[in-house]
Amino acid sequence: MTNPTAGMIVIGDEILSGRTRDANMYHLAGRLTAIGIDLAEVRIVADDRDQIIGAVNALRHAHDMVFTSGGIGPTHDDITADCIAAAFGVGIDVREDAKAVLATNYPNGAADLTEARLRMARIPDGADLIENQVSKAPGFSMQNVHVMAGVPRVFTCMVDWLLPRLAQGTPVQSVTINANLPESKIAGPLGKIATEFPDLTFGSYPYYEDGGHGANLVIRGADSTQIARAEAAIRTRVLNG
Repeated sequence: MTNPTAGMIVIGDEILSGRTRDANMYHLAGRLTAIGIDLAEVRIVADDRDQIIGAVNALRHAHDMVFTSGGIGPTHDDITADCIAAAFGVGIDVREDAKAVLATNYPNGAADLTEARLRMARIPDGADLIENQVSKAPGFSMQNVHVMAGVPRVFTCMVDWLLPRLAQGTPVQSVTINANLPESKIAGPLGKIATEFPDLTFGSYPYYEDGGHGANLVIRGADSTQIARAEAAIRTRVLNG
């Protein structure tokens, strides 16, 4: 059985400018791997309507599910919700259930919901809410597109709520082998071993430290028996070859 595939869209000028370092992709990738969803593509786009709509439409047709982070806050440049509505050709407005949830985050309830705060309760027509236990402002799912906050703590909270509700596959296992050899000596035998195990993936990640070359060799796959056989082959034919 083939695992579901996912795409991710990281939205924000602050990411592209280098002002903010993205942590959400790293977190999501690890969580998806653990439940058998293959993160196949990640795009980083600016706070630009055409870029966001284009990325959403491309990825939602290419993958079983899409996750977005960023752009659903209260400021003028938080345009993700509007772009999702445009991508699906539906309307968007303040929704009463989202408004009621959001109000629980403020001392005076709905009386504290300013125009800016109400922007966080604008939900595309037909979307389902994603729970947010940190700041209450909900994310939402529109068909196979799951829209979440960019703040890592909130993003993580939303992911925790969302993932158990999605279709899952076979978790990917991995083994890392340290090779104190330059890649030029590893490449030939590693390539031959890779052809013998077509259901596994092999990666070589070089490093240079203490004046010497080395590489971490990573085997990934769903079958632990095959992984063990491939590891034995590497230790015998690469490390001791």
